[in-house]
Amino acid sequence: MIIEKISLITTGQQCVNCGTRKLYKLKDNRVKCSNCNSRFSLSKLSLDIWSLYYFSIESTAHKTSRELRVNYRTVLTRFNDFRRKIAQHQQENFKVLRGEIECDESYFGGHRKYLRGRAKSNKVIVLGLLERKGKIHTTVVENVTANSLLEEIKSRSEKGSVFYTDQFKSYKSLKFYRKHLTVDHRKTFGKGKNNINGLEGFWSYAKERLLKYHGVSKVNFILYLKEIEFRYNYRKQDIFKLLLEIIYNFHI
Repeated sequence: MIIEKISLITTGQQCVNCGTRKLYKLKDNRVKCSNCNSRFSLSKLSLDIWSLYYFSIESTAHKTSRELRVNYRTVLTRFNDFRRKIAQHQQENFKVLRGEIECDESYFGGHRKYLRGRAKSNKVIVLGLLERKGKIHTTVVENVTANSLLEEIKSRSEKGSVFYTDQFKSYKSLKFYRKHLTVDHRKTFGKGKNNINGLEGFWSYAKERLLKYHGVSKVNFILYLKEIEFRYNYRKQDIFKLLLEIIYNFHI
């Protein structure tokens, strides 16, 4: 169904803005909608929408360039633009987390393969906050000192929330801030509500998706991270339709 709708729009049979089929061609090879008066180039519109469609189904830029028979750099430029707009959307629509919140940090990248977890060097450190029955928020942090993590958590959560963490020493100061429950991963993954299984699941989800890129530069890492955060938060929705609204303000 969605492929049929894309085809109608990219061939000038249906307006991408209002959905009417009353369009006609202009002398400059664009089309105009007689209902909402919007004008657009079909070739550009086609490339934009098909690129976004392949992006939405997590196709790589290389594969998409082959499918669309366009230059790889053309597709990559669009994909990175999509990621920037997603990051902006995530920032502008962030709401303070509340209720029961899982907190944990994870480490991405680096080259010291024999070091694990917090011992790994040259890693990008990501703090994750998961609102149970809600959304996840991620942020890159410079270090994992108590002050650094506490300030990030305080600025993104509501007073009265309950926090769940592992027993890493930097989280201990949370008990002076709000209710704080810990789980000892050396003995158990958790008991009842006292766990951080949701965040552990997200870290697996994120790292699995990053693997297919065979390495992401530190400069662009935050864009990929926010894309993954977005996909996770809206995983039960139609990602393509949502991206059309966020990136192009199109409604299909």
